[in-house]
Amino acid sequence: MRRALCVGVDQYGFGPLNGCVNDAQRMTAVLEKQQDGSPNFDCKTLVAPQGGGDDIVTCSILSDHLERLFKDPADVALFHFSGHGTINNLDGYLVTQDAKKYSEGVAMSHVLKLANESKAREVVILLDCCFSGQLGNLPAVDNTKVFLREGISILTAGRGNQVSVEAGGGGVFTSLVVDALDGGAANLLGAVSAPAIYAYVEAALGAWDQRPLFKSHVSSVLELRCCKPPIDRGILRKLPTLFPLPAEELPLDPSYEPTSATADAANVARMRELQALARLHLVVPVDAPHMYDAAMRSAACQLTPSGRYYWRLAKDNRI
Repeated sequence: MRRALCVGVDQYGFGPLNGCVNDAQRMTAVLEKQQDGSPNFDCKTLVAPQGGGDDIVTCSILSDHLERLFKDPADVALFHFSGHGTINNLDGYLVTQDAKKYSEGVAMSHVLKLANESKAREVVILLDCCFSGQLGNLPAVDNTKVFLREGISILTAGRGNQVSVEAGGGGVFTSLVVDALDGGAANLLGAVSAPAIYAYVEAALGAWDQRPLFKSHVSSVLELRCCKPPIDRGILRKLPTLFPLPAEELPLDPSYEPTSATADAANVARMRELQALARLHLVVPVDAPHMYDAAMRSAACQLTPSGRYYWRLAKDNRI
C-alpha cells in the first residue's frame, strides 16, 4: 500500500501564489500511475485555488490530513507541499490559509515528528516552499538533536534560509521533480528513486539558484515510480552470457554484420543486442570508431564500467 498527500495553496489573504495548485495536481498525476498505466500511489489532493471561497487548507485541516497520512501502516507514505513557507525564532512553518503571527501554520518540527512516529515503512517528504530546508533542522527552543528514523527521505526546494521560485505556472522545484518522476531520473531498469530525483534536480539548478537539499536515513533505495526502461531487461540479463568475464573483450568478426558475405544469423542477432548496449554506453568497440567497424575489422568490444555494474546485477539475478 502506497499513500500520497499532495497539497497546493494559491489562495492566501496575504501574498497569493499562482502555481501551487498546479504543482499539487501535476504531482498527483505523475504519482498515481506507473508509466505503463498500472497503479502506483493512492493519492489525496488538497488544493486551495485563487477565488476558491472558504479556507480549504487551514492549520487544523492540514494537520488532520498529515496525521491520517502517517498514522496507519503502509509501504510508503509520501507528502508533497507547495505553498508559502516561513520561519521565525521558534521554528519553520508550512503556511496555511489561517496563518497569523506565531501561528503561521503547521510547524516543520511537527511534520518531522509525525514522520518519525509513522507506521509506514518508508516516508518521503517533498517541500516546495520558501525556507523548506528548515525541515530537519533544530528548532530554536529545542536542545535535543534532530533524529530521522530509518526509512525517511526529505527533499526540499532550497536551504533553510532560501526562497522557492515559481516559473512557467509552477514551482521550479516541483517541475523538476515531476520531470524526474516521468523518466528523467530513471535508471536503465526504469526505476526512479529519491536519491536519483535529488541528483536530477541538483544538477539542473545552477550555483546562483536555490539549492535543493536531500536528508535521508535509509538502508535501501526505494523505487518511487517505474518508467519504461531504455533497453529491454532481457538484453541486460544476457550480459553474463555475452561476456563470461566482465573484464574480457568479446571478439567480433564480419559474420556479426548482416551486410557481410559471411553473415551468420545467430551472430547478427547477437550484434543487435550488443549495439543496443552500445547505444547506452554499456559496451564500446575496441580500436574502432563504431561497432560495425569493429566487426568488419575482426576487432572486439568490451564492457564499460557501467556495463560491468549491470553485468554484476545480472550475474546475481538482480535484474
